[in-house]
Amino acid sequence: MNDVIFSINGPVVKVKESKTFSMLEMVLVGDKKLIGEVIDVDDAYTVIQVYEETSGMRPGEPVVGTGAPMFATLGPGIISNIYDGIERPLTAMRDISGAFVTEGSALPALDLKRRFDVTVKVTLGDILAAGQVYATCPETPLITHKCLAPPDLERATVSYAAPNGKYCVDDVIVKVKTPAGERSFTLAQKWAIRKPRPVKSREPLTRPLVTGQRIIDTMVPVAKGGTAAIPGGFGTGKTMNQHQIAKWCDADIIVYIGCGERGNEMTQVLEEFTELIDPKSGRPLTDRTVLIANTSNMPVAAREASIYTGITLAEYYRDMGYHIAIMADSTSRWAEALREISGRLEEMPAEEGFPAYLPSRLAEFYERAGYVTTLSGEEGSVTIIGAVSPQGSDFSEPVTQNTKRFVRCFWALDKALAYARHYPAINWITSYTEYSDQLADYYNSRVSDEFLPLRQRMVNLLAEENNLMEIVKLIGADVLPDDQKLTLEAAKLARVGFLQQNAFHKDDTYVPIDKQLYMMKAIITLYDCCLSALSKGVPLSVLTASGWFEKLTKMKYDIPNGDLSGLKDYIANITKEIGSVRS
Repeated sequence: MNDVIFSINGPVVKVKESKTFSMLEMVLVGDKKLIGEVIDVDDAYTVIQVYEETSGMRPGEPVVGTGAPMFATLGPGIISNIYDGIERPLTAMRDISGAFVTEGSALPALDLKRRFDVTVKVTLGDILAAGQVYATCPETPLITHKCLAPPDLERATVSYAAPNGKYCVDDVIVKVKTPAGERSFTLAQKWAIRKPRPVKSREPLTRPLVTGQRIIDTMVPVAKGGTAAIPGGFGTGKTMNQHQIAKWCDADIIVYIGCGERGNEMTQVLEEFTELIDPKSGRPLTDRTVLIANTSNMPVAAREASIYTGITLAEYYRDMGYHIAIMADSTSRWAEALREISGRLEEMPAEEGFPAYLPSRLAEFYERAGYVTTLSGEEGSVTIIGAVSPQGSDFSEPVTQNTKRFVRCFWALDKALAYARHYPAINWITSYTEYSDQLADYYNSRVSDEFLPLRQRMVNLLAEENNLMEIVKLIGADVLPDDQKLTLEAAKLARVGFLQQNAFHKDDTYVPIDKQLYMMKAIITLYDCCLSALSKGVPLSVLTASGWFEKLTKMKYDIPNGDLSGLKDYIANITKEIGSVRS
């Protein structure tokens, strides 16, 4: 008996009394062959979530199983492409169907006609093992694509190796003899999106993801292979911060997942990414970027798939030995998709209507980050930076609270800072990182053993200012003693001169770690020298009149990134001039 649709409820389709399908199997639904996935199986009904628009579909239309799970196609041609949530190339779809995505457009994820200049790395009689590179080709001017033997391959003997030359992604490059028979490998492979790709070992997170953003690198760093969340209400700069990180961080490849964002905002993202120039190479940033666009007017179920599609692509390039940074914008829209589908399935709701399995789904996603040794023995990493959009900037809502359980770096965006034009609008009091201790050896050996003590002094200074401001709000600043007034002045200098950053200034949009160190040192040196002068009876008004507070506020613009001698001169002159002030 053929399986047919029994009922349709938005993206949720039921098939009655079927024994054909297995859990998480990919199926083709209806006359248009829409892509769906089996999410519930029992004697009475098989429940399928459809990743495309189901309007116009009727009961009685056929449902056909594929016998395989929901998968991503992995191979050369992914970089620079723009996909929807189920890895359909949107540029190719536009050429066929115009500005709007049409249902049932079963386009291949990779361009089957494009030819790549392939270098075959194995010869007849070689032994090929899981994860080993058997061919390479230049995918973009910045990325060399490495074709890897599938993780399920036992040691096998190469029985055929194609000569070097130009090949399409579906051409056979290598054949191997296995106990079960001969296997052929092309430039592409498939992988189930919900299944993490295996690795040889997971390594400790001991290196920071350097972003060039001072508040991140210095105050709340994220480790390479770590996880971070950027929660913030509307207009606080989540997308802007992710753009800055994507452009300047020291990851090799960026995977940007626009999950349920507004269509016009996603259009802006796509246009900006195509115009951005990679500062390291001078090439377009798209030469090392994959974009997954799943806007709020696209089918809701595909939002859920887009997260898994993006992380699978990232793991694939990680296995080649690259360092990947994933920008997920935003996981709140993804959680809302889970809530809508859960409601249509008539599941028992948990807090605020979200399904009870929301925490486990978030954990599944964030746990796929990590710094690893791959099956081929190379080092690679996936760093996940997920934006969260709590309604009304309420960080006590379920998505933000559950995300905090699974990430170790929390960059809380502050509405008041954003409205005051203080960018990045990351609140230094409510944000935190758990990576500081693990990164200590890196900062001590690669930067300076002064870095972490100076950072701690800055943190203490800003925390003390926060406490003093409670008093100031009640009785004013005039009643404070000079040493506390100095704390407020130094903390203001730290906020405006160090934590605030101008993305449109050539020397301030990206700041190397060495310059960050000397900027901190200049601020703390000024504070210490002024504190010493106060103890000798020098009035604070004399110290503030020296002009050094204003000068250090502008040091981020006045001192170029490539020449730190100016900052060293500042530190020497502060010590000399403030130390010589007499009451």
